[in-house]
Amino acid sequence: MRNNKGQFVKGISYNPSTQFKKGQHWRERKEFSDKEWLIQEYIDKKRSCGEIAKQFGVTDSAIIFWLRKHNIKRRIVSETRKVKYWGLSGVDNPMWNKKGELNPRWKGGITQERQLFYQSQEWKLACREVWQRDNATCQRCKLQREDDMGMLFHIHHVVSFSNKELRSDINNLILLCEVCHRWVHSKKNTNGEFIQKI
Repeated sequence: MRNNKGQFVKGISYNPSTQFKKGQHWRERKEFSDKEWLIQEYIDKKRSCGEIAKQFGVTDSAIIFWLRKHNIKRRIVSETRKVKYWGLSGVDNPMWNKKGELNPRWKGGITQERQLFYQSQEWKLACREVWQRDNATCQRCKLQREDDMGMLFHIHHVVSFSNKELRSDINNLILLCEVCHRWVHSKKNTNGEFIQKI
């Protein structure tokens, strides 16, 4: 029996031998859907989601789904690093000190200009001078680094980085805490404080 839209009518049993019964599922139940099994494999044996997924030919997402469903707390990165093999380190690693053309991911020296500049000795010297000149103090809110060890500090370009002549000129650089640096570049800085256009 179907309605005028061609849909099955709710409550009418069409074939009791083939229809699903309460608690049944059309998909065969796998071991990883069982809470106790997951606890034993993931928590006790410290297997990863990827290892379990590979065993059953499913994706990591399927294992993560059941971990969440059973409220099994997943490992954080620091915990994972204690149990997972991460390869060789130092001189034992075959990729040790493979820079530039020696690296298989070398793309012909297309590092962005900004990255190259921030890695240069010229920039490092300029930063050191600014830190000393500004006495490790934010020039807007006067927060000192010793006062709040958790706060990051940034070197800010008063005249934009795009001006190549002034990039490392210490008269164009000031020290700001992260909060003030964000404020300087935000819409709240309506007077253009610490920003100069040429």
